[in-house]
Amino acid sequence: MDNDILIEARDLSRRYGERSAVSGLNLTLRKGEILGLLGPNGAGKSTTMKMLAGVLAPSEGGVRIKGVALAEDAKRAKQNLGYLPEQPPVYPELTVDEYLRYCAGLHGVARGERAAAMARVKQSCGLNDVAQRLIGNLSKGYQQRVGIAQAIIHRPAVVILDEPTVGLDPIQIREIRALIKELGEQYSVIISSHILPEIQAVCSRVMIINRGRLVYAEPLQASGSESFSNVLAAFRYPPSPEALHVIPGVDHVEKLDGDLWRLQIAGAADPREAIASAAVHGGWGLQELRAERHTLEEIFVELTSGDQPDNLKEAA
Repeated sequence: MDNDILIEARDLSRRYGERSAVSGLNLTLRKGEILGLLGPNGAGKSTTMKMLAGVLAPSEGGVRIKGVALAEDAKRAKQNLGYLPEQPPVYPELTVDEYLRYCAGLHGVARGERAAAMARVKQSCGLNDVAQRLIGNLSKGYQQRVGIAQAIIHRPAVVILDEPTVGLDPIQIREIRALIKELGEQYSVIISSHILPEIQAVCSRVMIINRGRLVYAEPLQASGSESFSNVLAAFRYPPSPEALHVIPGVDHVEKLDGDLWRLQIAGAADPREAIASAAVHGGWGLQELRAERHTLEEIFVELTSGDQPDNLKEAA
C-alpha cells in the first residue's frame, strides 16, 4: 500500500432495508490533504463519514486506515483517527479540563502524558480561557472547539469533521474555518458540508456526493473555486472540425454560435498552445482563445439537480 494513503475506502455501500443511503463509493485521503465532502442535504455525507470513522458498519465494501482494515482490527485502525460527529459528543456537566482528561484516557494517552496533551489541544483550539468552565455553559462555537479538541488529543493521522460549523453564527463560522486550516498543517482532514464557501475556504480537494453516489472528485484550483475542461476558440477563417480534432489534447469539437468553437480537453492536457500554433500555420485567423471556466457552484448545481446519468466522474 502507498505510504501516503491514510484512508482508503473501496465500494463502500450502506442500505437501510430497500433504501440505499450510499452506493459503491470509492475514496482516498493522502497525507497533507484537506478533503471536502460536499453534497445536498440527504445525499449520504453523514452516513459516509460514520462508515469512515467506524461508527457505522457498511453493507458492502470496506475501509482501511493507514493500511489497517476497520473490519479486521477496529481498535488499531481507530488509533490513527479523530472524529467529530455533527453533534459534538460533549458532556455539559463536565468542565472543559475534566472532559478533555476523560477523552485522553479513552484515546489511550498515557497517564503521565495527559496534562501535556490537554495543554497542547487547549492552545490549538483556543480553550485556555474556558478550561474551568462547564461545557453546558459555553457557546455553540466553543462547544465545537471542545469537540475538535477531543478529536485531536491523541495526535491522530486523520481528523474527520462532520458538518463542523452547523448552527454557528458568522463570527463563530469564521473562527472554526481558521482552526480547520491550522489543523490542516498538522493532520490530514476530511470535512463534510452542504455549504459551498465552507469547502472552498479550507479544502485542497473536493468530492461531491448526490443520492448516495460519488459524482465528482477533483482538486480545487489555486483560486479555490474554478476548474476547466473545455477551451473556447474563435477564428476569422474557421477550419474543418477534423483539423481541430487532430490537435494534441483535443478530445471533442463542438461548433457554437458565430465563429466560436468549444474544444473539449482530453485528460489533464492543456491544448491552447497547440491550437494557437495550428491556427498560425493554417492561416485560420485566431481571434479568441480562452478556457471555459466553471465555478464550483455551477458544477455542484449541475451534478445535484435532477436525474444524473451513470457515467459521471468517479474518483481515481
